[in-house]
Amino acid sequence: MSAQRSSSEQVQPDHRTTTRRRGAQLTAAIYQAVFAELRDSGYASLTMEAVARRARTGKASLYRRWPTRTELVMDAVYDSLPSDQSVPNTGTLRGDIIGMLTAVVDQLAGPTGEALRGLRGEALVDPAGRRRVRDYSRDAALGNLREIVARAIRRGEVNPADVTAYRLEAGPAIVRDHILFHDTDDVDIEALVDDVIIPLLTTPLRARSGSTAPTDSLLRRDTEGVERVLDDRESVQPRHTSD
Repeated sequence: MSAQRSSSEQVQPDHRTTTRRRGAQLTAAIYQAVFAELRDSGYASLTMEAVARRARTGKASLYRRWPTRTELVMDAVYDSLPSDQSVPNTGTLRGDIIGMLTAVVDQLAGPTGEALRGLRGEALVDPAGRRRVRDYSRDAALGNLREIVARAIRRGEVNPADVTAYRLEAGPAIVRDHILFHDTDDVDIEALVDDVIIPLLTTPLRARSGSTAPTDSLLRRDTEGVERVLDDRESVQPRHTSD
């Protein structure tokens, strides 16, 4: 019998004989495997078995931490989104927002966008899942935009009384819509910033039609709301950090 084996007969690596990884190291390997599977096979074909095999770990390790594929992919996606430390700081509101949204579009053009489109499709038949997907896809970009607006307020570019939660969410929501339902090439970031986001954040807030409350009351209420938005920085955090 030949001493050499054919490629199909060669012994496959056995994760049980490799150095055991735990905590952040194992989590990072699993997330990398998720995105590799998304690139190679797409969301529809991604399985827990394939991720475990690529990450060189056991399926049981995955299922202990992520009972479903959806939860695993959501945590991988959230981990990959821009962090607070990556927020652009160009010195202007316009420059910061363009930099932030450019990074978001570049990222969503790859496996992260593929994952979000797949998650959104599954969420259509699962109300609870729909809320989770919405929160995961929204919170990182929105949190970074809050930081950008907070700096603009300190520089005097924006009046905090004119910033509301709806005005903050408009830009990221438009980008998500284009990424999930259109083509990334269709996103004109500078036009979006100049025509939508900057005017929304810098146009004085006026009393709503039909409201009986005086204007200063509305401004005071919305200012308090903005302070909560800027200070609390609430976001969804990945739930699993250790083996």
